[in-house]
Amino acid sequence: MSTADWIVLIVTLLCVIIYGLYKSRSEKNLDGYFLCERSVPWYIVLLSIMGTQASAVTFLSAPGQAYTDGMRFVQYYFGLPLAMVVLCITFVPVFHKLKIYTAYEFLEKRFDLKTRTLTSFLFLVQRGLSTGISISAPSIILSSLLGWDIFYTNIFMGGLLIIYTVTGGAKAVAYTQQLQLIIIFSGMIIAGYMVVHLLPAHVGFFDALHVGGKAGKLNVITTGFTKKGFNWNDRYNLLSGVIGGFFLALSYFGTDQSQVGRYITAKSENESKLGLLMNGLVKVPMQFLILLVGVLVFAFYQFTNEPVFFNQSQLNVLAKSKYKDSLIVLQKEYNETEAKKIQQVNLLADKQVQKDVPAYIQTQLELKAIEDKKAKYRHTIKRWLDDKDVKGESNDTNYIFLRFVVDYLPKGLVGLLIAVIFLAAWSSIAAALNSLSAATIIDFHKRFSKKELSEKKEYDLSRWYTLLWGIFCIVVAQLAYNIGNSLIEAVNVLGSLFYGVILGIFLVAFYMKKISGNAVFCSAVIIEALVITIHVLNQKGIMNLSFLWLNAVGAIGVIILSALVNPLINNNKKVGNKLPT
Repeated sequence: MSTADWIVLIVTLLCVIIYGLYKSRSEKNLDGYFLCERSVPWYIVLLSIMGTQASAVTFLSAPGQAYTDGMRFVQYYFGLPLAMVVLCITFVPVFHKLKIYTAYEFLEKRFDLKTRTLTSFLFLVQRGLSTGISISAPSIILSSLLGWDIFYTNIFMGGLLIIYTVTGGAKAVAYTQQLQLIIIFSGMIIAGYMVVHLLPAHVGFFDALHVGGKAGKLNVITTGFTKKGFNWNDRYNLLSGVIGGFFLALSYFGTDQSQVGRYITAKSENESKLGLLMNGLVKVPMQFLILLVGVLVFAFYQFTNEPVFFNQSQLNVLAKSKYKDSLIVLQKEYNETEAKKIQQVNLLADKQVQKDVPAYIQTQLELKAIEDKKAKYRHTIKRWLDDKDVKGESNDTNYIFLRFVVDYLPKGLVGLLIAVIFLAAWSSIAAALNSLSAATIIDFHKRFSKKELSEKKEYDLSRWYTLLWGIFCIVVAQLAYNIGNSLIEAVNVLGSLFYGVILGIFLVAFYMKKISGNAVFCSAVIIEALVITIHVLNQKGIMNLSFLWLNAVGAIGVIILSALVNPLINNNKKVGNKLPT
C-alpha cells in the first residue's frame, strides 16, 4: 500500500477507537459493561444488530462468494424478515419483562439449572469458534499486504480487538458500530462505483450485468429442483433459504447472546422491536448489494487479465517449490488463454454481435471452452498447493475482492477499503467477545460461585473473562484461515451445528407449557448428537443434506422428541414457572 493508504487506514481506525472510548463512559458495574444501563435508542440498536452480524467475513468473503458461485447466497437471508416478526411477538417482551443479562437466564426460570447451563455452554462453544474464524478474516488482509506470517497477524488483529473490547464494554460496541457502519457502507458504495468506472469505455453498468448474467452469476433465485427432484444437498435455494434461513435467523437473533445482548440494551421494549424489524427490512437488500459488487468484479475481470490465482503469496510459494518451472509454463499458456477470453468477451458485449444470433451463440460457445480451459489451469495450481511437500493454501475465494482492491483502486481508496474490512471485524468480534464474557460470568461464575461479589469485583471479572475469550479466539483463528470454500460459509456451517438445537429449547420453553426441564434437556443432548452425526456423514459423502437444513432438523427434532419423552421421564407436577405477561 502507498503512504496515502496507510494514512487513511490509520486515521480511520484511530478515530473509531477514540470515539468508542469517549462514548463508553459508564458505571463500572454489570449494567454498564453489558447493558449500557439499558439506555440505547432504536436506531443504535439497529446499527448494532447489523454491525454484529455483518463481520469482516461478510465484506471480504461475500464478493468472492458471488464471483465464484453467483448471487444465490442472498437466498440464505430470505427467512430473516419473518424471523424478526416472530421475535418481536414472542422473545422480546419476555426478555424485557424479566430484565435479564443473558437469554439463558430465562431457561432456568422456565425449566431448570441444567437446561440453562447446557444451552449457554452450546452458545459459548459455537460463538467462541465462530469468532475465531472471524478474526482470521482481517488477518488474511494483513498477511497478504505486509507479507507477514498468518500466525503473527492473527495475534496482532486479536490483540487490538481484545484491548478495544476489554476497555469499552457494550457501550463502546454499540456506539462505535454506528460510526463503523457509516464508513463501511460508504466504502462499499465507492468500491461498486469504481468497478463500473474501471470497465472499458464501451462497457457500462448494464453491460457488466449482461456479462455476469450470461456467466450464471445473477442466479438470485434458484428453486433447488432438478430433473431428479429436489436437491437436498443444494446449499442455497429458495426453499432452504426461507425455511432453513428462518430457523437459523430465529435462533441467531433470538437465542445467541451476541445479538440478544444488543437489543436488550434498548431503553424500552418498543425500541428493541423497532430495531429488529428495521433489520429485517434492511438486511436482504444490503446483502444483495454486497454480492452485486462481487458480480461486477467478475465482469471487470472478463475485460482484463484475470489472475490464475488471486492469492499472490501462494504463487510465490509455488515459485520457490519443485513446481517453479511448471508454473512458468502454465502461466504463459494461461496468459495466452486470457488474451483470447478478452477478445471473445468484447465480442459478446458488442451490440452488433448480439443482434447476429448465430455469431452470438458461436461466441458464447468459444467463451465457455476458454473458461473450461482456465478452470483446468486453476485446478492444477490448487493441486500443486495441496502437495504435502508444498503445504500451500489452495483456498482462493477470500482473496478475490482483496486482490481487486489492492491492484486497481487509486491511492487512498485502498486504505479506505482495507479500513472497511477492519471495522467490520472490530464491530462483530467486539460484540461477540462482550457476549461471551456476559454468558460466562452470569450463567457460570455468578451462578455456581458461593462467594458474594461486589459490583467492582464483578466488573473486573467481566473484563478478565473478555481477555480470556479473546485469547481463545486467537488460538482458533490460527487454525481457521484455510477451511472450506470461503470463510462466510465456514461461519454459517458452524452456526448450523448448534443453532437449531438451541432454538428448539427456546421454542419448547415459549410454546409447550407442559414440557419439563428433564425432557427438553435429554432431547437437546440426543438431537445435538444427531445433528453432528449428520454433518459428519455429509462430510464423508454418505449423506447429502445442505447445512441450512440442519437448523430445521435441530429445532424440530428437539420439539418432537421433547413431546414424546416428556410423559416417560418426568413427573409433570412442576413444569416450570409461567412466562411473564
